[in-house]
Amino acid sequence: MDNESVYSAYSYKSSQSRTSRKYRERRDKLRPKSRNSSIRGDKSVSIQAPGEPLLDAEYSRGDDRDDNWGETTTVVTGTSVDSISNEDLTRLSKDLDEPSPLACRRYLGVALSATLGLFALVTPLAFLALPQLLWRDKLDPCGTPCEGLYISLSFKLLILFISTWALFLRPPRATLPRFFIFRCLLLALVFLFVASYWLFYGVRVLDPKETDYRGIVGYAASLVDALLFIQYLALVLLEIRHLQPAFSLKVVRTTDGACHFYNVGPLSIQRAAAWVLDQYYSDFPVHNPSLLNLPKSILTRKMSAFKVYNLEEENSTSPSTGQSRAVIAANVRKRDNSYSEYYYEEVEVERRIRKRKARLVVAVEEAFTHIKRHQEDPAAAASSAKQPREVMEPREAAQAIFAPMARAMQKYLRATRQQSYHSMENIINHLQFCITHNMTPKAFLECYLKPGPTIQYHDSSSRGRQWTLVSEEPVTALLRQGVVFSLKRQDFSLVVMVTDLPFLHLSEEFVDPKSHKFVMKLQSETSV
Repeated sequence: MDNESVYSAYSYKSSQSRTSRKYRERRDKLRPKSRNSSIRGDKSVSIQAPGEPLLDAEYSRGDDRDDNWGETTTVVTGTSVDSISNEDLTRLSKDLDEPSPLACRRYLGVALSATLGLFALVTPLAFLALPQLLWRDKLDPCGTPCEGLYISLSFKLLILFISTWALFLRPPRATLPRFFIFRCLLLALVFLFVASYWLFYGVRVLDPKETDYRGIVGYAASLVDALLFIQYLALVLLEIRHLQPAFSLKVVRTTDGACHFYNVGPLSIQRAAAWVLDQYYSDFPVHNPSLLNLPKSILTRKMSAFKVYNLEEENSTSPSTGQSRAVIAANVRKRDNSYSEYYYEEVEVERRIRKRKARLVVAVEEAFTHIKRHQEDPAAAASSAKQPREVMEPREAAQAIFAPMARAMQKYLRATRQQSYHSMENIINHLQFCITHNMTPKAFLECYLKPGPTIQYHDSSSRGRQWTLVSEEPVTALLRQGVVFSLKRQDFSLVVMVTDLPFLHLSEEFVDPKSHKFVMKLQSETSV
């Protein structure tokens, strides 16, 4: 790998030791859990969702090694070092330690559908070919009617093949914990049709060696017509039935309370869960556990030590009773004022963030002024011959302008608690992308000033993230009013509440256009 950024020796060695120790400990903790992915005690099943957020709680804990890249990193331009970075090694070890998903389960439905569909498409051709191969001399001649049936059969098979490819042979978006009932019903229906036609063909055509070839061709054409009707039924059940909105889903993230509403059709619970996960990665903001806690000055605040007296005693006339009451009242007032401390703490944090944001914007604007796209023209070539300038590649230019903005970037990310989401390598890659596509400094800063959705931090090379679907109802049951299910992960979960969409009553009221007439209402104060 061509890594043009050089870590300092101390930071590299210390981060390597810390990272290897943390990943060994986390691997030992997670290995027994990953082998048993389905929980049957509380009616929970596993669902494999598409895509994985690059920076979950585990990754953020293991990425503390890059927290001080602003001070311990030296950016070198114009040189190339052929080595594998520590970040690549840790990512590789993480991929090796994670259990690989069951590929056979993921592609089992597609393989079964493809096999059965191919067998159904080949069956009409086999019906026509077997008599020609086995008893061709005994067949009755079939002229123009058979040729017309050949043309009709060819076009129907072509339409059936294209529709089957478009409807069934699609890569799965998620691995569902249970079978999809409608898809299984259609596959069983196709199998029964084809098996019934083969059984009748063997009894009525193969065994007696039927000589009426026109009837055989019509028999094959009737099978194609039946398959086309099944294809239409599949289109209605799989694609059209759930398009009409029938339910409203309220999706709430349990940690920070992020909430979204979605309208869906009559889906099963497991298909609704997979659909919700698709929307989650694009609509919900990225989950940042470091933003969930109150400031440490509020959480670690304790009451002053004081003695507790029995104030209900009848003969408690000692002066210590009045002092204890005063101490307790003072501490209660002190705890009641914690909200004001929290308020001023939040104001101070916002002031610090605005200050560091301003410094970052100014630093990035100044850094972008130091580069300019090289223009190839004769006049520029003649001037460059007199005043030679170094022409850099996008990677080298990104490293050159990253150095003056690195410290301001690091301080801003720390203030907004995003330091675990953006490593130095990711920032340089994003800066290289912006330079290559002539983006402005504001376009470069957009993903740092406004944290985007979860899909923005998704690593396309990583495997899908494992979710657990927990439901008191069977996951193959259809959605209905009051159903509640949750999608759990190790650090948070999504709670989904189902509500029926209301039935709307519309009434009509006719308004005569001639009734729109007005008069001027004059008063003594009106100046007309």
